[in-house]
Order: sequence, then structure tokens, then C-alpha cells
Amino acid sequence: MGVPVAALVTFEDGSKQRFDDVAVTSELSERALVELLYDYTPDLVPCSPLAQDGLWRYRDLLPLEPGPVTYPLTVGGTPLVASPGLRQASSCRHLWVKDETRGPSGSNKDRATALVLEHALRRGHQTVTCASTGNVAVSLAVGAAAAGKQAVIFVPADVDDSKLSVMLFCGATVVKVRAGYTAAFRLSRQAARTFGWCDRNTGVNPLTVEAKKTVAFEIWEQLGRQVPDVVVAPVGDGPTLCGLAKGFRELVACGVAERQPRLIGVQAEGCQPVKRAWEAGAPRVEPVEPRTLADGIAVGDPVSGRLVLRDVRESGGGFVAVSDAELLEAVRTLATKGGLLAEPAGAAAYAGLLRALEDRLVSPDEQIVVLLTGTLLKTPRFLRPASVPVEVEADLSAIERALAGRLAD
Repeated sequence: MGVPVAALVTFEDGSKQRFDDVAVTSELSERALVELLYDYTPDLVPCSPLAQDGLWRYRDLLPLEPGPVTYPLTVGGTPLVASPGLRQASSCRHLWVKDETRGPSGSNKDRATALVLEHALRRGHQTVTCASTGNVAVSLAVGAAAAGKQAVIFVPADVDDSKLSVMLFCGATVVKVRAGYTAAFRLSRQAARTFGWCDRNTGVNPLTVEAKKTVAFEIWEQLGRQVPDVVVAPVGDGPTLCGLAKGFRELVACGVAERQPRLIGVQAEGCQPVKRAWEAGAPRVEPVEPRTLADGIAVGDPVSGRLVLRDVRESGGGFVAVSDAELLEAVRTLATKGGLLAEPAGAAAYAGLLRALEDRLVSPDEQIVVLLTGTLLKTPRFLRPASVPVEVEADLSAIERALAGRLAD
């Protein structure tokens, strides 16, 4: 089973230390980032045909003791979509979309929620907490309800009303924090330590990255056990991209892949602290005030910023930033050309791909995977139709007249 043998810890000052006793990492400082390590061999990677067991397929590379998984929702195993319309629209002949909107709450956050709640079930925690700009909160509200746990969720006061409604509808206790996401994050962590709650917070709980790395395993298997040339992912707090990097690193460490893909991180122009640090060659990320409609990546002080810089650098990749207008156009294109419904943050990778093509960070002839990370259905305010319905009498000739020139032969 998946038993970590060591942990690599990156401290706030950038220094690193390996701990062979994984248990001691729970006593480290709040800003220490923990990466779990395994005794890598090819036997840890499943060789059977892809099944319907989701992320638990990779339990030998997850920190799980022996025993049945009791978390009740199906998570992982999302499709890798080859859309002819999106390939034509982007001029990328080998474009794939990893559609993470197929999870229980419609976002890639469901993987981390599942692994954290599985641990909570095994250890008897009754309350689980997180801070979130939206999708993590919805995911935890849904997952906690399914697992019979209490969720206490801290959100910025300007949280999206539709997502807030889902959290409350699922029975979560929601705390609005006027000072914004960073303050909500700190308050959630303080409450977890003080009251003994399970802490599901992104990045600081290593289980979140462990769960998200399974996306890389799935991509590799779905491409016939091959690594793509490029993977494009949004960057908010950072663990989505860090999870991808760790997953591909572990495939190499296990001896089943020869290389990692280049990683392209995408941020909003109104919230790009990691991209600016990258361009400045800075060792750390300086906080900014988020100014973007894409709440899922509106993180001004990303907890995993240093690790994102490291992972993109080691992959030979880069960063791009996209405007809110580009994000909304990507939402429209994904829907009309691919039949894929993504909110602005969820569409960031596709918007970023188009910018990366312009910047020559990516070639259209390469094999490219973009992550679709959050559904549009939780944010109906972005449903902006480009046309209006046709209204006619119940007469076939009226239909013929109304549709003249609208449809291709």
C-alpha cells in the first residue's frame, strides 16, 4: 500500500530538509511545505486496464494505510477529450482537454477533498475546515455531507453568491471574512489547530497535492502510457500545477516514463504574483491585490508560489497571464466549439494556451493537454448567450423561414 518513506520540507526562507520520520512534519511551522516521498518502483504503478475506481486506482502512490476506502463519492477517472472543434479553433492538431468538471462538485478540487475526508473517516475527525474563494469550499461542503462530517468553511466576504448558496444548501457552516481570502486562510488554519479540526487547506495539507498528482497519472495512462509535450494549468494557490509536476516526477522515479512534460502556468492579468516573480527571477512571490473576475485563481498570496516557480523551471516551461476578456472568450469557445462548460478560472488553461502560442512558448504541432478545472454551471452569471431564441407558430413553413441562412447544409 501507499506508505510514504520520507518527507521533503521546504521552509519559508527557501531552505529544504529531508525527514525520514514522516510523522514529525506535523509539528513544523505553518508556512513549511511538505512533499511526501515513496520507495519508487514500477510495481507501484497499476498495469491493469483503466477501470472505474477513480483516483483510488493509484493508492500505492497515495498515503493510505491498508483497508477499504469508505469515502462514498466517485472521484477521478475524468475523461481526456479530443475535441475536433477546439483543435481547429486553436490550430493545435494534438490538443487534449482533461475535463475535471466531471467530479461530484464540478471541479478538480474534489480529488483533494476525497483524500482528506478519507483520512478524516479513518481517524475519527468530525469537523473539517478550509478557506476558499469558491470551488474548494463547494467541494468540501458536498464531500463532507456525503461522508457524514461537519464542514466549517471560511470565505472572503465577496464570495460568489451562487457558490455560497451551494455550500449552505449542502449544510456547511460558512464564515465570511471581511479582510479577504488570505485572512480567511489564516483563520481557518488557526481554528483547525485550536479546536482539533481536520485541516483541508490547499497546499499546507500535503494530502491535497498527493490527490491532485493523480491527474498526471491519468493523463499518462489515457495517452497510452505516454507523456505529452506540454501541460497547461491555471495557477491560484498553486497545488494544481505542483500536483501535476509531482505526478510526472513520480512516473519517472518509478521507471515507467522517461521524461516530464513542460508545464505552462496561467494566471489572470489582474492577479499574477507568480508570473511576476518568474519574470523578475525572484526567489519568492510578493503578494498582490487580486483584481479579476476569475475567483478560482484570484489568490494574491499563493501558499505554494515558491514550489510552482521551482516546478515550472525544472520542467523547462513558463508562465502567461490572460485578461478577463480573454477568459470570457475562452469560456465561450469551449462551449461553442467543444461542448465543454467552464467558468472563467476553469477556462484559464485554454485561454493561456492561446497566449502561449502567440508567445511561442508552445508549438501547435506538439501534443498538448489543457486542464479544465471548474464548471460553468456553478457560476450562471457568466452564461452570456450570443444569440436569442427563435419564436414561431407551430408550422413547418414558419420554421423553414425562420431558420433560413442560420444553419449549414
